[in-house]
Amino acid sequence: MTIKRHFDEDLRSLCDELLMMGGLCEEMIMQAVRLLTNRDESYLEKVKANEDRVNQLHIEIDDHVLRLIALHQPAAGDLRLLAAALKINSDLERIGDQAVNIAETSMFLCQQPRNIKLGDIPRMVELASEMVRESLDAFARRDVELAQRVIEKDDEEDRLKSQTFRELVQLMQADASTIQRSMDIILIARNLERIADHATNIAEDVVFMVLGKDIRHGAGQRRAPAA
Repeated sequence: MTIKRHFDEDLRSLCDELLMMGGLCEEMIMQAVRLLTNRDESYLEKVKANEDRVNQLHIEIDDHVLRLIALHQPAAGDLRLLAAALKINSDLERIGDQAVNIAETSMFLCQQPRNIKLGDIPRMVELASEMVRESLDAFARRDVELAQRVIEKDDEEDRLKSQTFRELVQLMQADASTIQRSMDIILIARNLERIADHATNIAEDVVFMVLGKDIRHGAGQRRAPAA
């Protein structure tokens, strides 16, 4: 096997690892939300088990990328792919962290009365999950147009978070007994917004990988702070 062919196979393996990690993160989001909506605390264990797998992949993928750079000293497009892989790996790990936060907050909400108003949370979940899935599809297909559509969706997630916050503040002002659970739902909305931010980061990395163009500080776009 030639060195070039071996390198190409290693790149494909790396991409497969990232997509596997992304699939686990998507699963964690849905498990965390099912804990909230089904009031089934067994989902916390499932989220934590997947977190362990995501964390292990995070370490393995970083090692894989650095090994490829050291061994092959790639240039141009291949180097951009590896640089993007490092950043995508970090964003996926943080998406997993946000899913754990949602699950842990949902555990508290499971102890609250059942008449909890979730407002736009279901739509936020749907949109954030869609953005994660589509950003990874864009990565797998080197699809800049799909990546741009993901970036555009981030404004809608921000709008839904702000609307949820306003509605819950009004509810807390009207009924002090709702303060604790309303604050918990606000935290979940914030976690979902952060997931969307990290999906946006992935989409921006796809644009960089394919076009060599850094759009992180373009109009209306930003990269999420580390968390």
